[in-house]
Amino acid sequence: MARIAVIGAGTGAMAAAARLAVAGHRVAVFERDATHGGGVRRLARDGFTFDTGPGLLHLPAVYRDLFVKTGREPLESCVEMSQVDPASRHVFADGTAVSLPNASRAGVLAALDEALGAGAGERWSALVGRAREAWDATRRPLLEEPLWRDWRVLGRDPYPAVHRRRPLFGRNNRNKRPTTATLAEVARRELADPRLVALLESHALAYGFDPRSAPASATVLPYMEQTFGSWYVRGGMRALADALYERCLARKVEFGFGAEVTGIVEKDGRAAGVELADGRVHEAEFVVAGVDPARLPALLAGRQPYGDDDVRPQDGPGQGAAGRLTVCLALRGAREPGAAHRTIVHAADRAAELAGVFGDGPGPRTPCARPTVTVLRPDDPTTRPDEGHEAVTLTATVAPHGPVDWRNTAAAEAAAGRLAEVAEAAVPGLRERVLWRAVLPPVDGGPVPGPALAGQDGRFLRPGNRTRIPGLYAVGGRSHPGGGPAHAGMSGTLVAGLIVNGDDWHGST
Repeated sequence: MARIAVIGAGTGAMAAAARLAVAGHRVAVFERDATHGGGVRRLARDGFTFDTGPGLLHLPAVYRDLFVKTGREPLESCVEMSQVDPASRHVFADGTAVSLPNASRAGVLAALDEALGAGAGERWSALVGRAREAWDATRRPLLEEPLWRDWRVLGRDPYPAVHRRRPLFGRNNRNKRPTTATLAEVARRELADPRLVALLESHALAYGFDPRSAPASATVLPYMEQTFGSWYVRGGMRALADALYERCLARKVEFGFGAEVTGIVEKDGRAAGVELADGRVHEAEFVVAGVDPARLPALLAGRQPYGDDDVRPQDGPGQGAAGRLTVCLALRGAREPGAAHRTIVHAADRAAELAGVFGDGPGPRTPCARPTVTVLRPDDPTTRPDEGHEAVTLTATVAPHGPVDWRNTAAAEAAAGRLAEVAEAAVPGLRERVLWRAVLPPVDGGPVPGPALAGQDGRFLRPGNRTRIPGLYAVGGRSHPGGGPAHAGMSGTLVAGLIVNGDDWHGST
């Protein structure tokens, strides 16, 4: 039995803690905040509750496996989950709307053909079919295995070229140098219809990726959602974090809240514990750091945990590139029957939106007046005081620093008002129903973490779970295999596997 110190109580860190405790180790978690969950948070007020982080779960098998492996109770005995159907409703700039069924390729094809015209569904279906090839090629190295030491082989985009068209990756120019396609190029060449382009690019934008620079392999994002479905946890995603915390407690994991780790103790060249802000030192044979890997040098007195030939925190363009503006709306009036759980209202000017979030040349950025807005309307009695009210959450991907000063309350409120105006395409009369609203700017929620992607010479990979310091491991959404609830949970699985089985472990599946 080894003593293991875990820094942070996010979902990835707790997933690692639960698995390590079941393996017989003594695990202590140190969290500087007053609660667990990391970015999976909840806002509760006047009988209303809102998810202020992720609102839906994709790849639920990650948590099903976690709960089965850490106890006799399966996931569904701890939380109530249901598939969201339709998976999403999309309202495009021209007013066209389409509802896409959950986990049904044939249903999606038929819905797109009916709403956008004959052939639209087949073009989308063909793209998703090619995305499956990219998923099959990268599922193990980018989700189920620790990051390969020879990670540069993942720099080549696995998205397949289209027959009888100019190849979209690995093609040779006159200098015989390989070039790669971006998601935006794939959208333009294979989908053509601007509404289908918006549909594809919205998946990347939701994770904070700029489709103009994201690799073609980002097509796996809609593939995962369409194939494995979108799931809602009764009580919100926070209920899943609560269940994971309770599972950790049941496995005798110790938690210390309000316990800020200020340093990682080293002895004989390996991690040997953590030092807390109050001066206490907790000795351990292993340290699991559930923090942004960019913070590790500060915890190691300047020592670098990754070598020059590793994926470094600053290598990933998604780190801090985008943020999320969240608006929680307490509404009077009941949710109408048949309302979609999730509606995406697409920006009228996609180019202006991308330039406002990610920049477009050396000039100043201007925020998009009508950005893409995701509207979540869960049919969940636990989120509202009674049937005469409704809890609605609006989110938009924005630039976290400039052109809007998010610490300026008036500026943040003005941006929230614009989101509410856009959201009326999903909830008619929304602004007249508002009892109150809470605005959570990106300075509160942090950057949007995205999953690791192959291609673009590895710039969309995340730092590995192994570090160059023996006994020190990195876990969570900003480490391999990246962000999102499922990927963060898998990060915990990988770290636990490395500690239990040794650094030469290659994965359990």
